[in-house]
Amino acid sequence: MTADVLELLAVARAAAAAGAEVLAARPAGPNSAGNLGVVNKGDAGDWVTAFDVAAENAVRGAITTARPHDTITGEEHGTTRPEQPSGYRWSIDPLDGTTNFIRNIVYYATSVAVADADGVWLAGVVNAPALGRIYSAARGHGAWLEENGQRTQLSGPLLGRTGLIVASGFSYDPATRAEQFAGLGNLMEGFADLRRLGSAALDLCLVADGTHDAFGERGLNEHDYAAGALIAEEAGCWVRRPRLTSPLDGGPTDADRLEAWTCAGTLELSGKFPL
Repeated sequence: MTADVLELLAVARAAAAAGAEVLAARPAGPNSAGNLGVVNKGDAGDWVTAFDVAAENAVRGAITTARPHDTITGEEHGTTRPEQPSGYRWSIDPLDGTTNFIRNIVYYATSVAVADADGVWLAGVVNAPALGRIYSAARGHGAWLEENGQRTQLSGPLLGRTGLIVASGFSYDPATRAEQFAGLGNLMEGFADLRRLGSAALDLCLVADGTHDAFGERGLNEHDYAAGALIAEEAGCWVRRPRLTSPLDGGPTDADRLEAWTCAGTLELSGKFPL
């Protein structure tokens, strides 16, 4: 049975709100990390907290309640397949920007997106509770920002402006990071400055709302970009998603993932990023 994209968007909104509600309960203060249940995943700087897990549980609960036959892939709990799968699959990141969350830096969010059986992304929401922003998109229905009680349609960066800003991020893998630093000069050609905010989902949304002029980063996982890339796309931006093995097929190797770029910006900036 084919689902309406706006119905899927409503589920994505509810699921992202459930995750963001968990994140919003973060203890106040910059020195509260000891109360977050912080554990290192292995790479220096790659952390998970009790809030990541609780938020993913909340997101999964909201999706499963509304659509019990959909498959879910998530950062913390992997892939869940129902006995009679519908063909729709959700890609969720309960807390994109975990290091920011730990350090009480406001750029973190719950990201929820859904694709059909052909892998076409249909709806996505990025809910950033500390910013008070909800970004959303449904395929063919544009991209939107809700903030301070106002709902605004997004149309991407301003064309032809000067002082262009590119956003990016750097790998936890030392060898990859060294390559990224070595190539930074080439990446910066044509741009006046660089921003590194620590949440790919929000970086993509900030391209969609015109804050950034472009975004490009190596080594992202699908759950990092699934919702944000659709939001940027529906805002009229040029978007390049990595061509990587689906999580349903075991996902990409680390080597393949670390080589692949996720990019967004205006079409005139599309040639700025490595292939």
